[in-house]
Amino acid sequence: MVPRFTLRGPREGLRQFLDEKVVLYNRAAFISHDPVSIPHRFSRPADIEIAGFFAAIFAWGQRVTVINKTNELLALMEHAPYDFLLHHTEKDLKRFLSFRHRTFNATDALYTISFLAHHFRRHGSLEVAFPVAPADEHVEEALVNFQKYFFSLPHAPGRTRKHIPTPERKSACKRLNMFLRWMVRSDRQGVDFGLWKSISPAQLICPCDVHVERVARKLRLITRKGTGWQTALELTRNLKLLDARDPVKYDFALFGLGIVEKLQAR
Repeated sequence: MVPRFTLRGPREGLRQFLDEKVVLYNRAAFISHDPVSIPHRFSRPADIEIAGFFAAIFAWGQRVTVINKTNELLALMEHAPYDFLLHHTEKDLKRFLSFRHRTFNATDALYTISFLAHHFRRHGSLEVAFPVAPADEHVEEALVNFQKYFFSLPHAPGRTRKHIPTPERKSACKRLNMFLRWMVRSDRQGVDFGLWKSISPAQLICPCDVHVERVARKLRLITRKGTGWQTALELTRNLKLLDARDPVKYDFALFGLGIVEKLQAR
């Protein structure tokens, strides 16, 4: 049975409870069962970013399926995504015509490849596609600008827009926020990569999916009705009351409580 907490009074009980869950779920054993296992198979930073980006945008539905479908796509890139983006031919792209993951189809795959190739032929990292100033409270503007940049190529298909969300459309941007967590956070446990230094962990927004949201409501970390960007902001603001420097570490706790311990919101 989970104790009842409040953010209006002393927070130590809630902080202690969630810190214990972070220790429990933020560990190397977590990696193999999660989509973050995909980028962990690579050592080159660009490969980590590209594999991580696909794993993140595929991350809805069962985790086993997400991992399998990301592996399937990377196999089409001969498990060398950075080299494939830089050196593929038109003939090489034909192998993606039968690829599908839920509503993500060949059109989406081919455009995403086109965008990533366009970017990596000009830049060594995706970090520059998410510019965040030190004075920015959080990554909202970076997510808005990334979505616009992603669809800036002249042949951008309208149908792919549902796979790259933006706060401007009130999306919680769970998958992109998860990708940023992977790239930005760094600690001794080594689940997240800490490759990017221009964004502070304090500027991240907690990935807010159905499991995290359910647990956060149970713990009174979310009070507003509905879902979306404002809900993700509310959750993150409340997590900052527990750890202002690294609020998104509690994603491990909330996700673990929701998926593994199946804490119910009632």
